[in-house]
Amino acid sequence: MTVTIVGSQLGDEGKGGVVDLYGDAADVVARYQGGDNAGHTVVHDGEKYKLSLVPSGAVRGKVGVLGNGCVVNPETLFEEIDALRDRGLDPDVRVAERAHVILPYHRVLDGIEEDEKADLAAGTTKRGIGPTYEDKAGRRGIRVGDLLDPEVLRERLEYVVPQKRALAEDVFEADVGEAFDVEHLFETYREYGERLAEEDMTVDCGTYLQERIDADDNVMLEGAQGTSIDIDHGIYPYVTSSNPTAGGATVGTGLGPTVVGRGEVIGIVKAYLSRVGTGPLPTELGGVEGQTPEYDSEAGAGADEEDLATYIRDEGGEYGTVTGRPRRVGWLDMPMLRHAARANGFTGLAINHVDVLAGLDEVKVGHSYELDGEEIETMPPTTEKWGDCKATFRSFDGWPEVDWDEVAAEGYEAIPENARTYLEYVADELDASIYAVGVGPGREETVVVENPYE
Repeated sequence: MTVTIVGSQLGDEGKGGVVDLYGDAADVVARYQGGDNAGHTVVHDGEKYKLSLVPSGAVRGKVGVLGNGCVVNPETLFEEIDALRDRGLDPDVRVAERAHVILPYHRVLDGIEEDEKADLAAGTTKRGIGPTYEDKAGRRGIRVGDLLDPEVLRERLEYVVPQKRALAEDVFEADVGEAFDVEHLFETYREYGERLAEEDMTVDCGTYLQERIDADDNVMLEGAQGTSIDIDHGIYPYVTSSNPTAGGATVGTGLGPTVVGRGEVIGIVKAYLSRVGTGPLPTELGGVEGQTPEYDSEAGAGADEEDLATYIRDEGGEYGTVTGRPRRVGWLDMPMLRHAARANGFTGLAINHVDVLAGLDEVKVGHSYELDGEEIETMPPTTEKWGDCKATFRSFDGWPEVDWDEVAAEGYEAIPENARTYLEYVADELDASIYAVGVGPGREETVVVENPYE
């Protein structure tokens, strides 16, 4: 059986924690898109692990697979594996031979191009993700399987590197160094290929996963980022370069759509909204960390909006795992979630960070949008129209700060009544059952309502 974990918003919803939560029942955890721009934090046995490439399940001793839909920086991969080994873990990580490789020139060009785009910049992490996917689509990429064959690797590099050097020098007038040197790249990446081979890490991803499923193993498919920054279904051009939606799970692993469709698709929802990067955000609250005083929770809804944004940001730890950048925050956006539910076909929901909103007198939700004098209940197809939308809010009575560890131990009925009202509103609007409620960062700080593998 497969369970697919999908971000329903703009990323940072807590997907890694949900993968960790249901990890006991999973035998294999496969990432199906993205690269080392997708930071996630997992807390296990009181230890905090910050990962950007290795699948979350590897922390729990599961086989982690980077699917063919991923772009892989071997330097980051081995750094993370070695760091986990230094902390006493023994991660079993496999890499699809069809996955594309991030090379140093991708990172250099990512930084240059992001700066050149100015107002159209997507707020990338400048880790070479977009340029690598561009080369994949342009049929000039280098795949993990190429690293295993020195002759093929050199041939690929000799074709593409002169193009990249000319782009950097002639178009952007940038200085080039080892990142654009064929011989340096060949020796470095040949060695990465040797290590991949020595540790028997590479697989034909679709075949490998199907064989595990045929052997009655449980497979979890893990997406990075969120639906509204999907390159096809998100707020283009402020998007990532791949498909975090559930459809990407089949394309990015090699499993058939009927295989994924017969399983569960769990939408991960943050109880409010956050994102790193530019672009519209109709339910956004004002303010950036350091610009406003601390928010006094006793002031409730009457507090200044910027103070409220700072309070939620600090309470929720809303700073990028990879970049440390303060995230923009806002109230929950239901049109965004309805769009995600339709695009992904959620069978269940995991709603996180309910504890962050505790203590507020009032919690708001962007229930719908007003666009050109009409009420609409889902996101319009263009980002420009989305930017013209004005959120129409519904208000919910707040819930008190409680002993969330005790709530997690006692179960769903122990969640404060007003918070349950809020949660059930979300579930009703999306026509999907609540499977879990996150009330803290740790695995044990989650109220488990349903186990998708049972």
